Amino acid sequence: MKFWYFSEAPYPYLPDADTYRSIRVTLPNSLLDPQRAADLWDRYLAEWQVADACGLNLMVNEHHATATCMNSAAPVVAGVLARTTTQGRILILGNPVANRRDPVRVAEEMAIVDILSRGRLDVGFVRSAPPEISAVNSKPVQMNERMWEAIDLICAAWTRHDGPFNWEGRFFQHRQVNIWPRPMQQPTPPIWITAMSPGSAARIADNSFVIATFLAGYEGTANLFDSYRERLAATGRDPQDGKTAYAALVYTGKTDAEGEAGARQLLWYLHSNKLPPEYLYPPGYMPYAARASVLRGAAQLRGGRPSHDFRSETLQSLINDGIVFAGSARTVRSQIEKFHENVGGLDHLILMGQAGFLDHDDTVRGIENFAEGVAPHFKEP
Repeated sequence: MKFWYFSEAPYPYLPDADTYRSIRVTLPNSLLDPQRAADLWDRYLAEWQVADACGLNLMVNEHHATATCMNSAAPVVAGVLARTTTQGRILILGNPVANRRDPVRVAEEMAIVDILSRGRLDVGFVRSAPPEISAVNSKPVQMNERMWEAIDLICAAWTRHDGPFNWEGRFFQHRQVNIWPRPMQQPTPPIWITAMSPGSAARIADNSFVIATFLAGYEGTANLFDSYRERLAATGRDPQDGKTAYAALVYTGKTDAEGEAGARQLLWYLHSNKLPPEYLYPPGYMPYAARASVLRGAAQLRGGRPSHDFRSETLQSLINDGIVFAGSARTVRSQIEKFHENVGGLDHLILMGQAGFLDHDDTVRGIENFAEGVAPHFKEP
């Protein structure tokens, strides 16, 4: 199993949540102090460097118009990490290509990061978080189709080396595609796709991409991975040849009490995500049947609770559901082993090890405790 350290680089210094309606889209950026943001970025970059020195891989993501994630330009941060780290792979999970109007530009960005890192880049693609659709004047309908066409165009830009080609697609039209530089990794860097619905798994499997999901718990993750492996089997491939990834909130202490105390700080990420329903479900974003199920109150991903309802849950219930791994190194190892068994195997675990008001020293201790006491237990022989 491979491990990836991840932070959303949040800005937690906000007024009482009762004073604003949503932490995304409409929260005024006057609430951000640029000096304080710069100080936070210094420590976040330092924490990725610690994770690299400890032998972990690194993950960055991208969100827009939200205090939960100050990384609105993941390729920029990945480029910084390409030059300030030396050994861990760097994963962007991911590029919201259904909201980007120029996939060729994404291909260029990823190629230069791959060159700067000397071939350490993994490239992830995502559809887009629902709240970010209106801000870029994007259409919530046909987003899956736009995402996959963008991925096809990006892969063509990476792999065609005989001079310019034209692209006449349904959503994108480009002339004289001929990116310089091309990626160091040939034919392409490893590709990841995020998914939450089993219906998304087949196409990911067909392309032999890594399938990744975030905070889906035991049941949601097992259903997704089962669909992925069933597609591999149906197309004549070994289901165990798949590539599966899961992201959870993770904090490792010297003792269970220390690990749980650190994890409670991470819950800021879940508890602060105040979001009105119009940003959760823009018309056309979800398949009609799934949307109808939500409206009936029947869309349940895990444990009888709606998939997006984390704000009222206790740490123990989140641990029980596989959303959080926390405790001593021995306890965290046991939790990961249980999750691995319940979802039929896991190739990559993404550790969201910093959020909210967890300070730098405690974040570093969590990284080091995991690297020393948990990761070696899962190393391949």
